[in-house]
Amino acid sequence: MTAPPPPPLEFLTELNVAVDPPVDGGPAPTGHRRIVPITGGTMVGPALNGTVLPGGADFQVLHSPELTELDARYIIQADDGALIHVHNNALRHGSAADIARLNRGEEVDPGAIYFRCSLRFSTASEEWAWLNHVIAVGTGERYPDSVRIAVFIVR
Repeated sequence: MTAPPPPPLEFLTELNVAVDPPVDGGPAPTGHRRIVPITGGTMVGPALNGTVLPGGADFQVLHSPELTELDARYIIQADDGALIHVHNNALRHGSAADIARLNRGEEVDPGAIYFRCSLRFSTASEEWAWLNHVIAVGTGERYPDSVRIAVFIVR
């Protein structure tokens, strides 16, 4: 059987999300918990430009020394003033040494880390209402005080 063609992707924007150091909740039966405060940022792309508003957070579960599950929720404000809620689920995987360096806030070559995400949007804006009906995927890069995510709409 021949596999069907994959769905096309359309570049939407690049998010540059500023973050504070994590609040470490410590180990729990379901994994080590951390919350990373989102303090702001920007988004620049062919279709969506604006600002990442402060006040969001990334709720993380460190399942193992190599695997982290991320659940980020925040609001972006498009250049036209529209507010768009973002729910971003991601997996970040790398060697135990590289993940430990990331968790200590050290810089790690993004090519050494698998960081992929799926995003859903919610907005009351008529201009951006189409975002309510799509799924986006992204590739992420973690830096000591920020996260960069290239976001693509799945068509």
